[in-house]
Amino acid sequence: MTRLPKELKLNYRSICDQKQRFHRLIGFAAVLAVGCGFASNAMADDAKTIAATVCMACHGEDGNSAIPMFPKIAGLQESYIVKQLRDFQTGRRKSDIMAPVVAALKQEDMVPLAVYYSSLKLKPGTEGDKKAAAFGKMVFFEGNEESGVPACVGCHLPGGVGYQIYPKIGGQHTTYVAQQLKNFASGERSNDVSRFMRVVAKRMTEEEIQSVAEYLVGLDSK
Repeated sequence: MTRLPKELKLNYRSICDQKQRFHRLIGFAAVLAVGCGFASNAMADDAKTIAATVCMACHGEDGNSAIPMFPKIAGLQESYIVKQLRDFQTGRRKSDIMAPVVAALKQEDMVPLAVYYSSLKLKPGTEGDKKAAAFGKMVFFEGNEESGVPACVGCHLPGGVGYQIYPKIGGQHTTYVAQQLKNFASGERSNDVSRFMRVVAKRMTEEEIQSVAEYLVGLDSK
């Protein structure tokens, strides 16, 4: 019987050991994947429970608030929702209503909650003042060169669909949009990126604020 050289024996053993470790890792990965799947499903269920028992009172059963002072959060970007929740929790964004609610929210609940609301469809409203909406459309697409107000479409895109850190605003309540612009202008709201919205809103007239908000409510941002 031919004996294997010592070096080959060592290599053979090494290969066998590596194969055994590889199979153990595959098995562990499979178990981990199943476990993660269960955890993911559980977190999604928790998010739906939180939405149904806590968020629904203000934001509606499907994320489309019926109360104009509370925003529609259905269809908003996941990253935007998470940022707002964290900002409320840290105090960077102020709200007497949201602060105590978010204070009780766990960090691990934020992403599943954002994923849930992002999956829902935002339902647009109806323009109340056609003339104001027409002026608001002009400001949205053209801005105001004289006062230095940039066109809203540059960040929020046509239809107000939003992009990454810029939220979806098409179909949002007129009252809510107008109030947030005023809050940015006064500095009451200050969790915008690089102070951009505070600078823009401060340059807008009352008429521009109301008109842009009037235009946005009727958009179907899908």
